[in-house]
Amino acid sequence: MADKVYDAVVIGGGHHGTIIAPYLAKAGMKVGVFERLDHLGGGAIMEKDRPAQGFTGTFCAHFTRFYAHPAYREFNLRDEGLEYVFPDTNEAIVFDDDTSYLAYAAFTVVDPKTGETKFNEENVKKTYEQIKRFSKADAETYLDMTEKYRDRWRVAFHKHRYSRPTPWGTPDPLEEVLNDPKSGLIPELQFMTCKQVARYFFESDELRILTLRGFLTSWGCFPSDIPGIATILATIHLTLGWETAAIPIGGTQAITDALVSAGKKLGVEYHLNSEVTNILIENGQAKGVRLADGTEVKAKQCVVSDNASPQLFFRLVGEDNIDHELKRRVRTYTFDRSGQLFWGDVALHELPDYKAAKDNPDVNATPRTYWAPKDLQFIEDKYLHEIMLVGMPSKIFCLTAPDSIWDPTRAPEGKHSVLVEEFTCPARFFSRREWDQLKNQFVEECLEQWRQYAPNMTKDNLIAEGLTTPADIRDTHLDMGEGGWCEGDTSGVQSGRFRGMLRGYRTPVKNLYMCSSGSPGGPGIGRGSSYNCYNTIADDLGLPKPEN
Repeated sequence: MADKVYDAVVIGGGHHGTIIAPYLAKAGMKVGVFERLDHLGGGAIMEKDRPAQGFTGTFCAHFTRFYAHPAYREFNLRDEGLEYVFPDTNEAIVFDDDTSYLAYAAFTVVDPKTGETKFNEENVKKTYEQIKRFSKADAETYLDMTEKYRDRWRVAFHKHRYSRPTPWGTPDPLEEVLNDPKSGLIPELQFMTCKQVARYFFESDELRILTLRGFLTSWGCFPSDIPGIATILATIHLTLGWETAAIPIGGTQAITDALVSAGKKLGVEYHLNSEVTNILIENGQAKGVRLADGTEVKAKQCVVSDNASPQLFFRLVGEDNIDHELKRRVRTYTFDRSGQLFWGDVALHELPDYKAAKDNPDVNATPRTYWAPKDLQFIEDKYLHEIMLVGMPSKIFCLTAPDSIWDPTRAPEGKHSVLVEEFTCPARFFSRREWDQLKNQFVEECLEQWRQYAPNMTKDNLIAEGLTTPADIRDTHLDMGEGGWCEGDTSGVQSGRFRGMLRGYRTPVKNLYMCSSGSPGGPGIGRGSSYNCYNTIADDLGLPKPEN
């Protein structure tokens, strides 16, 4: 006899586990969520007194637009405490010759309660003038692409994110756009490398560099990787600043707290420090789970796993319960370029004051601010080589986020917290001791190069750093293989409908589903895998569909 009984058991209280649980509960199910760690949210957490007393820092997830996720409205998450601030500035890059580029949001939020946006002609003009300073041709391209995004691409992109993948051979919403000769997108894009995409769309080194760094930021894709059409559009919209930046008060922890609050009101039961060791299977059907302490939990209707394919099938299901072909597919799932980072917040006495702000003052207050050498050949040809060889590039292409400007909860009064992100290699390349040494080396080099762009970024301005390495991420998050936040490489066969496995969110085990970032939808906060997984379950079990 089982020790506990639920209608639905969710394995893992990571970000997607916290999304799908309230959907299942709202459908009338008794839901139990079982999380190995002592907290919920996966990467969507904040840590108090990090990197110094009085500060609140991120661990491995930061940029979000969860106000656009259907769950935001479905569960009234603003009423549950999730509040966003929407700066007018969006994305900036400062170069080592003190030139800069700043994108203003083409779509600004007009109703924070619903996330409703409106096209902003004035901001489009501002961004056009920014690009025109270094490339008239790219400025005209920006206007043309912005019009196509507004009229065609945007709706298709949103529909693609929050709909289930179509079978191979049946066009999905973005493939339909590719097949439309008036869309301005060519079919070849889905087979181009990141380097080719940047060269295809833009003539200037400035926008090519920012695009290549953008592929890394959101997807962990390097210049030689093939990102796929969804990743291309997601990256280009960052380069050109189409969608507004969004800063949650309290950081990503606020997303987790709001989802869990909504779940508890619907009766979801969350169990921490409760590691699932295996899924109970009878006659090819998932019947429940067994915990590390021996507890057996029955699932009367379904088991949902917030885990990527290797952990789900090799550890939880077990190789004896899957066929030869699935084993082969799972073996191909790799973590070599899955977003390994030097990542975290630095506590500062004062914000960076960029030399480029003399003629472009808004770069000092932009949510995503890169500083980077104007060296296209380096990021195209040498950046990845140096990262994989020695763990860090000699020329840093750094992303920073001065969130304490808009969110005073991040730092004590009069002080500031700035996120720092730069890419590195898989965790297995170095020992734990070597990672600690490499992080210290990176902090020193990062400050030295940062001062070239913002002279006030001295050691005296630094209060403390709270950076993590791939070793830190690997040791705490089992699905972030090799310490990469993407939960698996995101290019080629591990993108789009092929990510995870061909069955989408269903598995070969009846009533066992997967909803993690390792399934179609991909990595990051607020993407569609758990929402789409719920709709799959709803079809199979006759449950009501979401209202939003």
